[in-house]
Amino acid sequence: MPSEPDLLLPLARPLADPIPTGNLRTLERKARGCRNCPLWRPATQVVFGDGPPDAVAMLVGEQPGNQEDIAGAPFVGPSGQLLDRALQEVGLDRGRLYLTNTVKHFKFEQRGKARLHKRANAAEQEACRIWLAAEMLQLRPKVVVALGAMAAQTVFGRQFRVTRERGQWRELPGRARGIASWHPSAVLRMPGPRRETGYQELVEDLGRVAEAVGAAGGAAPRG
Repeated sequence: MPSEPDLLLPLARPLADPIPTGNLRTLERKARGCRNCPLWRPATQVVFGDGPPDAVAMLVGEQPGNQEDIAGAPFVGPSGQLLDRALQEVGLDRGRLYLTNTVKHFKFEQRGKARLHKRANAAEQEACRIWLAAEMLQLRPKVVVALGAMAAQTVFGRQFRVTRERGQWRELPGRARGIASWHPSAVLRMPGPRRETGYQELVEDLGRVAEAVGAAGGAAPRG
């Protein structure tokens, strides 16, 4: 049976394992010792969330990439640079948002000297949900932004499809609101003119987030 805090979480499904406790820094320290799935073995380090504990909005990505694994911080590679550009366009201050991922370790396939991104499987995603839940319980965000299919299905359920439901607000437990959009890395993979369209759609969705955050008294848009 889920505990009372579980019922308030803006997550689609109850958790099978207990949620770790402690403030964000304590949770990060505990996550470094997580052995719930095998992804910790080849990874350089855990990539925990980053942002202030009083952030109104939480942006949830999918899983770290190569540069995030090396730096130990989310959204610092090419997809992070694209996200930063989009956030700047809508006037959202990244420093006042909380950015994290559904999965906290980099999964990859070694190809020569290159480490090629590989999608975490269902069991690995499930093993990591307790950490996202712990972050949510600490922040109690008013706005949850799911970037990409993995994050969207974690927050909204397995039937959710970003291709047809992105940009639409949903009411979530814990008096939160949620919205989904493209993951920046998906935008970077889009071919030709579709890439610019995808980027503009991401900007439009983040514009909705900026309005919601401003209304909630958080990181109001600049200008």
